[in-house]
Amino acid sequence: MNRRLVVGLDSLCAMRATAAGRAPSLLQAAALLEVSGVSAVQLGLGEELQPVTEADLRAVSGAAALELRISPAPALVKVALEMRPARVVLASESRESPVLASPLDFRAWGAALAPAVRNLRDAGLRVEALVAPVLDAVKAAHNADLQGVDLYTSATLDLPPESRAEALTTLGDAARLGSKLRLSVGVAGALGAREVPQVLEAAPVIERVTMGRSFVNRALLIGIERATADLRSAI
Repeated sequence: MNRRLVVGLDSLCAMRATAAGRAPSLLQAAALLEVSGVSAVQLGLGEELQPVTEADLRAVSGAAALELRISPAPALVKVALEMRPARVVLASESRESPVLASPLDFRAWGAALAPAVRNLRDAGLRVEALVAPVLDAVKAAHNADLQGVDLYTSATLDLPPESRAEALTTLGDAARLGSKLRLSVGVAGALGAREVPQVLEAAPVIERVTMGRSFVNRALLIGIERATADLRSAI
């Protein structure tokens, strides 16, 4: 299977606050990723518009295919409608860090979710969601008229080895259900080159892998081209 590779650059944006101008250019990174064969670059925009800004979205969209990760908040949906990214990924904002995301909380967003999805889809945008890797979350995404899911792997990969095997089996079941429901199915969340093969072994129907901070850290050490080539070998 020719899986899509998506790279999230939120952590690169966050470096600007601490690297005193020494952080690599977001525009250059996006352009290099495009040349290296990455399918898309993803940025997560929070309601405070920090550390990722609307200017960042415009810069990346000019250099590579842009995916936008947002909550279903009306102000952020408006930005998505203006930017017209290749894919909109709905998620909840993490309480731990502005550059992290949590699986979409379908119950918390309640009645606000349906008009957000409808407005985005009516505008011709592809709308998917970051969800917990369980059957109920995949069913909720299908019922919400979403077109795909990214199964959140962070909590699974944080488990000790003796518990991880069972969690990976559950993730595989969720992936197969998503495929059966004709949703596009990906994985995202704390993935590194070492973790990707075991996740794909548990869920071979996965069509898309989204990497973030671990990829950026490795690319800073060995270069974007080599980091991308290594990752493509892993998937």
